[in-house]
Amino acid sequence: MTFQQPPVPPAQGPGTPYGFSAPTGPAGPAHRRRRWLKYGAVALVSLVVGAGVGSGGDSAGTGEAVADAKAAPRPTVTVTRTAEAGAGPAPTVTETVTETVTAKPKKTVEPGPATSFSGEGEYLVGDDIEPGTYKTAGPEGEFGCYWERAEDASGEFGSIIANNNLNGPGRVTLNSGEYFKTNRCEEWKRVG
Repeated sequence: MTFQQPPVPPAQGPGTPYGFSAPTGPAGPAHRRRRWLKYGAVALVSLVVGAGVGSGGDSAGTGEAVADAKAAPRPTVTVTRTAEAGAGPAPTVTETVTETVTAKPKKTVEPGPATSFSGEGEYLVGDDIEPGTYKTAGPEGEFGCYWERAEDASGEFGSIIANNNLNGPGRVTLNSGEYFKTNRCEEWKRVG
């Protein structure tokens, strides 16, 4: 029985059919060093990013503690009294009184309908804006200022109560329940 050794494929390089080249002596260790540097750099960047994400995780709890400290200030009052005696040396008596005062937060006022608003938009009178008479300085640009009072927000021609195109200052009286639409106008401010 005879054994035959399989043929060894020829060295493969850029000009070979498989496009690979066999490693040569000095290029091997330099290639390994570059690979270790690349993986080491990736590991270092991952470590730094992970540490940054981990340290920023409890910022909400810290913010609540700071907000609680600001919401309930507790000033301390110290009173010192010295007793005076008649003739002769007398001992000095010092009395310290400490009192804690808790500040009460101010009542917040619920925001109601506005009394001034942008010259661009659609508003429900009584809900978005206060009923009353409003004034504008006129158009924002050269195309004129358009306003419209309507029964509803349908946009239908039949729902329009009144409308106008202004080239200068103007006024309009708005009633509760109406819809007010304004385009290309300066800010509207309540005057009555």
